[in-house]
Amino acid sequence: MQLQNDLLLKAARGEPTSRTPVWLMRQAGRIMPGYRRKRNQMKDFKHLLKTPDLAAEVTIEPVDLLGVDSAIIFSDILVVAEAMGLNYEMVEQKGPYFPKTIRNENDINTLRIAEPDSDLNYVYQAIRQTKSALNYRVPLIGFAGAPWTIFAYMVEGQGSKTFSNARKLLYQNPEFSHRLLEMITQSTIYYLEGQIRAGVNMIQIFDSWAGILSPDLYHDFSLKYVSKICDSITEVPVTVFAKGAFFSLESMAQLNCEVIGLDWNMDIHHSRQIIGPDKTLQGNLDPCALYGSMESIRRATKNMLDQFGPHRHIANLGHGVYPDTEFDKVKCFVDTVKEYSDVLSR
Repeated sequence: MQLQNDLLLKAARGEPTSRTPVWLMRQAGRIMPGYRRKRNQMKDFKHLLKTPDLAAEVTIEPVDLLGVDSAIIFSDILVVAEAMGLNYEMVEQKGPYFPKTIRNENDINTLRIAEPDSDLNYVYQAIRQTKSALNYRVPLIGFAGAPWTIFAYMVEGQGSKTFSNARKLLYQNPEFSHRLLEMITQSTIYYLEGQIRAGVNMIQIFDSWAGILSPDLYHDFSLKYVSKICDSITEVPVTVFAKGAFFSLESMAQLNCEVIGLDWNMDIHHSRQIIGPDKTLQGNLDPCALYGSMESIRRATKNMLDQFGPHRHIANLGHGVYPDTEFDKVKCFVDTVKEYSDVLSR
């Protein structure tokens, strides 16, 4: 059965669209009233993402209330680390925390290549329930963290401005680092293949901490593994979003993926010139623009759309929507994209 709204997939493949498709990273989160109610009813964030019917409800809410052109499954990038044997906690107001970290051979020997059909079956159940409830209205995006980003958390143990322990390990023990990255990569490929079997229509790879690496380190310890994932995932379109990796756009243009996500610091014209016409660009409004007035949001959104043009663009923010953003202002962004890009496409 065909999707009622396939704008996202058409744009990803470079096919003509009647307007620019729009969705938001972290759209299924704290900006949504239903999510907040469910989150307040339970102590543990992970309980929400591991309960398929609740995860499906949270995933679908932005489609119903914001009118976005895609759902993205409600989950977390660190479920892969947990499936490999490294448990983490989600600390309120602070983010992820790993009681145990991976720093040496003894640590890495406690890990395994994830077996997603058993270790991550709750995600696949949520995907199936979401697909059934969406009833072919819009596509469903699946995702995973890039191996370097997962590595950074597994070694550091928590969020960090510098991830100095993780970066230090790349210099002190590159062979060990590559071994761990290879394990994460293989686990991620298995995980994403399972998401596709469960029914996702598109995949996004989040390299949230790409920008803290030097260009040489990024190419050796991140892009190499992202490329392996892209080469393995051929059944559905793939988006690579590497925050802060402006220095690597030329190399990313060579990835076997359909879409490159831009953060809000990446110049649109410059990025298009480097990446070329054969990939779709996604992004890239500054999330903080949504703190402005309704008029300023409309103005900034139209300016972004003018710069991208009507073809091979998926409208989004340049990072995830911030949790204290007002719902009505997010809706203003979505509505402006739909209305203004409809005019541009005529």
